Amino acid sequence: MRTPQNPTNDFSDAIPSWTVGNIVVHRIDEAPLPPATGTWLFPDVTERVIAQARWLEPDFADASGIVHIDSHSFALETEGVRVVIDTAIGNGKERANPAWNGLNTDYLQRLTAAGFPPETVNLVILTHLHTDHVGWNTVEANGSWVPTFPNARYLVARIEHEFWAGYDMDAARRQMFRDSVHPIERAGLLDAIDVPTNGIEVAAGVRLVPTPGHTPGHTSVQLSSHGKRALITGDCIHHPVQLARPEICSCVDIDPPRAQSTRKHLLAELADTETLLLGTHFPPPTAGKVVECGDTYQLKSVTPTNRN
Repeated sequence: MRTPQNPTNDFSDAIPSWTVGNIVVHRIDEAPLPPATGTWLFPDVTERVIAQARWLEPDFADASGIVHIDSHSFALETEGVRVVIDTAIGNGKERANPAWNGLNTDYLQRLTAAGFPPETVNLVILTHLHTDHVGWNTVEANGSWVPTFPNARYLVARIEHEFWAGYDMDAARRQMFRDSVHPIERAGLLDAIDVPTNGIEVAAGVRLVPTPGHTPGHTSVQLSSHGKRALITGDCIHHPVQLARPEICSCVDIDPPRAQSTRKHLLAELADTETLLLGTHFPPPTAGKVVECGDTYQLKSVTPTNRN
């Protein structure tokens, strides 16, 4: 097992937050992922790609062509509804990927320090059902996997849920569903909902919008409050290098042409607006605004507005 990321459990000044109108979005860190993760995910990213977008250095990539990837969730409260968006990898899970296997991080302590003890969370949004987005759905208790958020409704797009229900899974993915998806289904907490083309509001100022391609039912999360807007990407924009090169797909995109089309459309909508982009795998500084840069885009970083 790995040692916790912050074994002293001193979380003072450690939880970045951004303000979107009356909504405060907290980044709940799990762990930075090893360099090999970026190389595996983005085999088409080379030194030349990074050299053509120097703004990616040093936060998002190295000059050598290695991109930096983080694992985290976002948490927010809106009109009394307490929301967690994606639940990362999870502790103690048996995973084929060595970087994800048997983690022992202080994620739940960080979530609690941000003001979101698990039992107080009302809504968990799963942008899609990949291993690194559902892990903290459950925790181990007395040899069984039980819901981490026992009082929450777990939301996923119906298209996403039905796709995996009919998918011929390998052993590793079946294990993930056994320990992180099926237990919340058995508890009656998983709610697969229809997400129309124009999206659906699931809490005040929180809207699921379809962004398919990475997976068939992938959604992103749009936030709006008092004239301010933000978008939490999930994996439709997996890394800032995809702003510089929107045609680059990750190796785990199920439908690369559709993922590419979705990303290009989304970036064109966001470009040169005040909408804050929050990347589900973007390493610090994590958030920024999309700026048109010739025939491509750049992320203009936005520092956290406050910290716990």
